Amino acid sequence: MSSRLRLFTKRFFIYTNIVVVAVFLLACLVPYLNPQSWWFISFLGLSFPFLLVIVIAFAISWLIILKPKLALISLIALLLGFKSISVFLAFHKKNSFVYKKETGTIRVLSWNVARFIELKRNTNKGSETRLKMFDLIKQQNADILCLQEFHTSTDSAYYDNIKPIQQELGYPYYYFSFDNDGDRHYYSSIIFSRYPIIDTGKIRYPRPTLPDVLLHTDIKVNNDTVRVFATHLQSLQFGHKDYERIDKISNARDSLLANSRNILSKLKKGFTYRSIQADLAHKIIKDSPHPVLLCADLNDVPNSYTYFTVRGKMQDAFLKKGFGIGRTFAALSPTLRIDYIFADSHFSIKQFTRIVKNYSDHYMLVADVQLKK
Repeated sequence: MSSRLRLFTKRFFIYTNIVVVAVFLLACLVPYLNPQSWWFISFLGLSFPFLLVIVIAFAISWLIILKPKLALISLIALLLGFKSISVFLAFHKKNSFVYKKETGTIRVLSWNVARFIELKRNTNKGSETRLKMFDLIKQQNADILCLQEFHTSTDSAYYDNIKPIQQELGYPYYYFSFDNDGDRHYYSSIIFSRYPIIDTGKIRYPRPTLPDVLLHTDIKVNNDTVRVFATHLQSLQFGHKDYERIDKISNARDSLLANSRNILSKLKKGFTYRSIQADLAHKIIKDSPHPVLLCADLNDVPNSYTYFTVRGKMQDAFLKKGFGIGRTFAALSPTLRIDYIFADSHFSIKQFTRIVKNYSDHYMLVADVQLKK
């Protein structure tokens, strides 16, 4: 009887290992399958970190019990999925970010500022998150700022966030899309620079996606011209009720089906609409006549069609100089790296850091780059 139980247990774990490996490899295919046709496969991209852990756990377990041939099931899968693993994890030694800039470097800062949290003016100067965010930006001493979900207003009851960044933080040049919506409030991405901006451009992503934009500025850096892109792609638009549903799902409360339906619908829409935006952004960026820097909140993880399409052959600053997973979104899951600084082959990445401060729901990214001679 005991021998039958052992055989059953062994076969159960072998078959489970095979199923997990098959799903893991399918998740590795997500970047190559356009969500407009394969949206249901895109869900696996979000589960990639957890599948990776399980595959590694199976390999270690088989090796511990001296079954190296069975460990090959997982080890071969890890080898086949190396490209997906390589964009998920950075393996560089942890180094302190040196704030004194080297001669010839350009410091780039990218941050989804979540409209600086406080839209309406208040008089409590000691607790304003907005002022703490300004101070954090100032500390980085960056040459170029790319801020997503930026808000400014011409209504005196609300904050004008452009003037203080120009005058108090020292960024005289900027490009922003003032799209009049009738209530004197403006939301978009924005690019600030300490170097002169000599040209600008804007591409509005097509409907039915959200009215996000792909901005670019041509910036004169000494005798060179650099094209800096900034963008924010389709978000999932999760509201308070959606986060409550996710909490209920994770804690197995109430109806799983009822709570999942709305979440899955928004995920599907996000995958599909971002693929439209990613295709357009890739075409625009690759036609740049100047060296390219891109700061983006892609609202998608590295193992996704969005990331692979937008990045193309550009360098990911985190992968070049970072360590670990590099989470940039503070909510939902510790595996969500959805904000990026990319640089094309004209640049070398000198250093990179991620500022973990819970002012916005995103973490600030800072990179020093240098044009190759």
